[in-house]
Amino acid sequence: MSPGSRQRTRAAAVPHSAALDGQDAPSWGTVGDVQLILVRHAQPDKVVTSTTAADPGLTDIGRRQAERVPAALAAHEITRIVSSPQRRARDTAAPTALARDLPVDIIDDLAEYDRDLPAYIPIEDAKTEFADAYTRIKAGLLPEQIDGPAFTRRVLNAVEQLVAATPHTETVVAFAHGGVVNVLLADILGLARPLTFPVDYCSITRILYSRSGTRTAATINESGHVWDLLPRNLARTT
Repeated sequence: MSPGSRQRTRAAAVPHSAALDGQDAPSWGTVGDVQLILVRHAQPDKVVTSTTAADPGLTDIGRRQAERVPAALAAHEITRIVSSPQRRARDTAAPTALARDLPVDIIDDLAEYDRDLPAYIPIEDAKTEFADAYTRIKAGLLPEQIDGPAFTRRVLNAVEQLVAATPHTETVVAFAHGGVVNVLLADILGLARPLTFPVDYCSITRILYSRSGTRTAATINESGHVWDLLPRNLARTT
């Protein structure tokens, strides 16, 4: 039984256009909900090989993406910011932490499934350089060498503890990774594939936790604030 399996779940579908046309994101939930806002890291550098675990920082584009997150979160009264220990997540969190004058608390178990690997290839490069791995991920599956159940347990435990430590009515922002966001959504929505959703750089996913234990996926992959800076869209303009 996974950590959260005793909780009730409720999902709300979000029209993708709401994230693209500048409209305010729809809002669900009631007064008293804990709101967990998950932000995927910005675009990181490529690390082809390393003698230790690869831990890249951000590209120039990634830094521009991260600088747009504070404005995208402006409507939310954020009381705490947490981050994965990996540099790409910490660097993405920095502009928001500065804008809110809040510290960034590191939660080790929000690290991505690749945290011990000696290379990091951004997904847009993996399409041509590591076609088999890319095809597997795009099919919604974790890489073969990853212990999927262990990774999922780690993430769900970390999120459960984070939410339990957050007073009701408060909003906490977690800067993390596409795999982290996906396995949490898979647990909430009862999905078979661990990597069901494309999660863009600096995209925002909002989960609401009610006092009764209901978990609601309020929005998934809000990306309008960085739409023009996503690799697939930059490629169209060059």
